[in-house]
Amino acid sequence: MAQVQPKEQLGLDLAQEQGFLSFFQNLEEKPSTSVRIFDRGEYFTVHGEDALLAAKEIFHTNSVIKHLGSGSKRVPSVVLSKLNFESFVRDLLLVKQYRVVVYKQISSSKNDWEETYKASPGNLVQFEDILFGPNSEFAVNAGVLALKLTSNADKKLIGAAYVDLNEQVLLVSEFYDSDSFTNLEALIVQLGARECIIPSGDSGPDGVKLRQVLSRNKLLITERKRSEFNVKDAGQDVGRLIKGKSEEEQLTIATRPEMSLANAVSALVVAIKYLELLSSEANVNQFTLKSFEPGVFLHLDSAALKALHVEPSEDSRRTVGKETNLFSLLDKCATPQGKRLLAQWIRQPLVDVNKIVERQNLVESFLNTVEIRHSLSEEHLKRIPDLNRLSRKMSRKAATLQDCYRLFQCIQQLPDICETLGKYDGPHIATVTAVFTSPLQEVVEDMSKFQEMVEMTLDMNQAAQGDFVIKPEFDDNLSELREQMDELEEGIQKELRKAANDLNLESGKSIKLESNNQLGYFFRVTLKEEKVLRNNRQYRMIDTNKSGVRFRNSTLQDLNDQYISARESYEEQQKSVADEIINIAAGYVEVIQNLTTIVATLDCIVSFATVASSAPIPYCRPKLLPKGKLDGTFHIITGPNMGGKSTFLRSVGTAVLMAQIGSFVACDEAEISVVDSILARVGAGDCQMKGVSTFMTEMLETATILRDSLIIIDELGRGTSTYDGFGLAWAISEYIAKEIKAFCLFATHFHELTTLSEEIAEVKNYHVTATTINNTLTLLYQVKSGPCDRSFGIHVAELANFPASVIEFAKRKARELEDFEEDGDDSEESVKRRRQEKKEESSIIEEYLSKVCAFDLESISDEELQDQLQKLRKELEMKENPLIQNLLKSC
Repeated sequence: MAQVQPKEQLGLDLAQEQGFLSFFQNLEEKPSTSVRIFDRGEYFTVHGEDALLAAKEIFHTNSVIKHLGSGSKRVPSVVLSKLNFESFVRDLLLVKQYRVVVYKQISSSKNDWEETYKASPGNLVQFEDILFGPNSEFAVNAGVLALKLTSNADKKLIGAAYVDLNEQVLLVSEFYDSDSFTNLEALIVQLGARECIIPSGDSGPDGVKLRQVLSRNKLLITERKRSEFNVKDAGQDVGRLIKGKSEEEQLTIATRPEMSLANAVSALVVAIKYLELLSSEANVNQFTLKSFEPGVFLHLDSAALKALHVEPSEDSRRTVGKETNLFSLLDKCATPQGKRLLAQWIRQPLVDVNKIVERQNLVESFLNTVEIRHSLSEEHLKRIPDLNRLSRKMSRKAATLQDCYRLFQCIQQLPDICETLGKYDGPHIATVTAVFTSPLQEVVEDMSKFQEMVEMTLDMNQAAQGDFVIKPEFDDNLSELREQMDELEEGIQKELRKAANDLNLESGKSIKLESNNQLGYFFRVTLKEEKVLRNNRQYRMIDTNKSGVRFRNSTLQDLNDQYISARESYEEQQKSVADEIINIAAGYVEVIQNLTTIVATLDCIVSFATVASSAPIPYCRPKLLPKGKLDGTFHIITGPNMGGKSTFLRSVGTAVLMAQIGSFVACDEAEISVVDSILARVGAGDCQMKGVSTFMTEMLETATILRDSLIIIDELGRGTSTYDGFGLAWAISEYIAKEIKAFCLFATHFHELTTLSEEIAEVKNYHVTATTINNTLTLLYQVKSGPCDRSFGIHVAELANFPASVIEFAKRKARELEDFEEDGDDSEESVKRRRQEKKEESSIIEEYLSKVCAFDLESISDEELQDQLQKLRKELEMKENPLIQNLLKSC
């Protein structure tokens, strides 16, 4: 739906217009993935190519475009209201993966615009209030990935650094990779990276392939000079950011094992400079340095994410709507930090059975205790604010008294949460206590001094009404000002009663006293009562809108001016006290970060339990087997289109993924062997885009390295010629079954592929069932053993409403060319019988052709040739084979 066009107009006089155009046209050239927005106070503007983009994406019409200047130098311009601006920025950063830079004018008399704030997909800090408001459903992870690649012979050493601004963590990793960068892609998926920095100028095969991988995973690519990827001064830069303030700790930074990863550290240096982390004192000693091992988690790539519908699509992110995907299914989280952790868990499934079982035990605890689960999700967790944002504001000393009060309220919730958790007395009580109850109790104890400080300094009565001020008795000057404000408020209330008598209205009902930050105190009457103000010179109207008429008399105006002055003095006087409170609060950042982790984990576990219990058929707890316990069996699934082959494959892949993040699964019962990777190739789209051979090479390469893999392949070869597709499907199936020996589900429309089971013992045939009773196809959506040895193409065409004449012609031809059975018998015995008949048919035809080829056509007459052919025909008739009989009838 198109946005409402803004009422504001770009009203510039000639001098202002020319001055701005001069400034705008002298700006440096920018990438097409960057957008410049100009803040003009009450509204915003975009110009040039950015204006065309805004017109298209926001308003879906060019009618909003106006032009500055004249002739060939005219510049397209679009005005954005505040709501348009917020919507545009959200779409640019969260969906389109663009950078945004906002300019503001320093002086109205000059065209001295300057860059005031900016953001990119990996650095959303300065736009958090816009993107993630109190009621926002967005809760994305923000971070920047930087890469440095070194190629030696057939090896590629990749150094990776990731800066997580939400968690304030610096991650480094180094690993060898293949030509396809499969390990890198797994790392990108696991981190959920949205932006990547790479060295500029690499136009060789490795550079091209690297960019393809990054683009496929929808990362915004930023290039930096190779000279910037340098470990020089790395210890000093990293040392200023990471926690550990003593000189001794700072000196040991360079000796930490993470700093020995030269490629990764040089990438980290570039990421730190790009994010300008060292330019703010608020970042000093706030980050944690860790190494990241991709092998700790299950290997996923972008194809698997897409095939299994793991995350919301771009369209759903734009509309903030729900759709059918794994994240939306499992997301019953009540807190932003819970949503972020859930997204991370889905991208980082565990491979350690003990860790998975611990999560399962926690889920089971809340699954079996409805009252506890409901109390946590519907009461306590919903009152927890975004602790990630609060801790960052505290660390930057940019928090407000309101933030301190919100944290105070959050800590007040913790004893109630502990009490609720304490009601659990099931078999996993030790785990619940160790993971949640005891750590929460420690936080309460650690934050007790903070609670006392807030209670002692903050005016709780005013805070409950949304007014965050220091208690007046905390300071003599504040006390004096508070008394003055109370007297003024009392006088204002008297003035309300006086105005009510004067206008013959009922105080508090037909005439009300209201206030806001912009106007202060004023009277309001409804539009129905507006007549009492007409020609009454004692009262001055402020404005009129649908809610009524706002007005004052001279006495209220005077009292209001005095009150605003006293309030401003109060706020100025309390600023020094508030600053001290904020400074003290900053010392609790580490405790808040610890609380964030506990709350997010609890939120995710409760969400899993809620989903498992509220499903139409409750989910079951899967039994997990260690890696390597899964037999490397190759399963071929055949059957009619729309019969459920793809759904069956996806359900298996999704069940394994859900099991390894600790969730229960949508099964009656499940026994799952932990796998190192899920490799899914579903549908023909990606194959056609990349080429089937390239597409499969990447997957098989990964599967060869990670043999404990679940491989899912659906309709390989679709979109190619029949012979090429079948040949490719056969070759890949044979390779997986014989060489890789990983567990594989292979759905195919090539029924001939089922004969592979006769050559390789590990190959098993299955089919999705259907019946054709009374010439009507009924899809049963069941998977049974054995191959589907006949085509349901004509029946599927009937379901798709093909023209009746086409259907009838197809049936007639099918009856002519094959034994067109309609008994609906898909039993193993029937399939074997039909397969034996087809072998006999092939043998008969081959024998016939070999005899014909043996004729000496040069020495035999036409009459003798006809006699010989008649004898061969009689021999064929004696075979009594249905197909042969049909062929003979058609001759």
